[in-house]
Amino acid sequence: MKLRKAISIIISKFTIFTLHLLRRGGTTLPGKIALKIYPGILESIAKDFEIIMVTGTNGKTTTTRIIEEILKNNNINYITNKSGANLLSGITTLFIQAVSPGGKPRHKVALIESDEAAFNQVTKHITPKAVVVTNFFRDQLDRYGELYSTLNAVKSGLEHTAENTALILNADDSMCASLGEGTSKPVFYYGISCEAYQGNSENVNSDAMFCIFCKSKYEYSNHIYGHLGSFYCTGCGYKRPAADLECTEIQEAGSSFTTVKWTCTSSLLQEKKEFVTRINLPGLYNVYNAMAAAALGLTLKYSADTISEALQSFESGFGRMESINVGDKTVKLILVKNPTGFNQVLSFLALDKQPLNISFIINDNLADGTDISWLWDVDFEQLNSVADNIDRLVTSGIRGEDMAVRLKYSGLDTSKIKIIKDYNMLIDEGLKGTRSGGCYYILPTYTAMLEIRGILKKKFNLKEFWK
Repeated sequence: MKLRKAISIIISKFTIFTLHLLRRGGTTLPGKIALKIYPGILESIAKDFEIIMVTGTNGKTTTTRIIEEILKNNNINYITNKSGANLLSGITTLFIQAVSPGGKPRHKVALIESDEAAFNQVTKHITPKAVVVTNFFRDQLDRYGELYSTLNAVKSGLEHTAENTALILNADDSMCASLGEGTSKPVFYYGISCEAYQGNSENVNSDAMFCIFCKSKYEYSNHIYGHLGSFYCTGCGYKRPAADLECTEIQEAGSSFTTVKWTCTSSLLQEKKEFVTRINLPGLYNVYNAMAAAALGLTLKYSADTISEALQSFESGFGRMESINVGDKTVKLILVKNPTGFNQVLSFLALDKQPLNISFIINDNLADGTDISWLWDVDFEQLNSVADNIDRLVTSGIRGEDMAVRLKYSGLDTSKIKIIKDYNMLIDEGLKGTRSGGCYYILPTYTAMLEIRGILKKKFNLKEFWK
């Protein structure tokens, strides 16, 4: 076994080196090779690490990056899958990179983002100290299947973890919160309080309309967005659990930041405390990401001050609100992949007081989801509220024409809608059309993001996405 382990590590490391020389990411193939040579390689290596895992439909990457900032502020050396390679093969590659040829770890902590559909498979090989679950939304049904299947996959994955594995769950998501029901593991909840935000309950997303336990329809005393909020079931009494950490006030919301007041209960600190923090990200969904990361940090006993500093200093990573400075202009790359996340992006774009220049790049490859009918569930109509502020809307990608049709039927001015298939031309014209001091927003699906990010890297000498 030791010989197979050593051979597996050495061959995989050589593959990583070769792929990097060829300017390829090398994030999945080495892991696949290692698992083929020695199926027990990941379990053998990972047992020597203290592991933090993040999973869920939306917000995994951003939450992971904020936790990364918390670790830095606490002088913790760690490894993490920055490239977003969050399936079993990519995670295996990460651990192989982090050990010597003999399998000895170079760092103590591993911060792992795991695809929600792969979580059940990954936890068969590694044992996390803590798991953050962000939320469950309808996402790529042709790939994942029905939403409850995704929930059950994560639930099954949690059953593989240790009895003392801490669970950090979204109290406002009825599906996510249900993972804490009946478990003997330590559970900590985070959320947004009724006082912080009052949404419109008439627009409750149909992803989780009915009680997961008795199938009665949920009622809401307060609604945030999607199916998130203060839910309760009149049938069996299942309701939003009390949050150990929550946002209690949104003091200011801008197009690039959100200032919030947040509170921790005595379950996370010795006494209840309140903080005011300017989160270096816009949008309600990023408030959730920040609260999730903060709850994880306090669960691991890091100081609240270093956590608050991390929320303020955090910079968005690869493709997730990544900002690229080009002269006196900014390109902002924002991944879109499902109706709920897309709607939240559009909501904060409407807060930008400068003229809007937006490109939508829609692909329907397997990794994007081959069914693009979800675009008709996105509320593009809300852009009509800032129609006078829109300079230009460009559509592109494999399904650029479909995106243009969707914008047309949203009631937006068709003279401002243009289809540009060539990505280099799209970037050049987009920057040319962006006013001095302004922001050019590019909203791609996953495979489109990889393509456009590669072109932006060459044009503006950016870091490789795995760095």
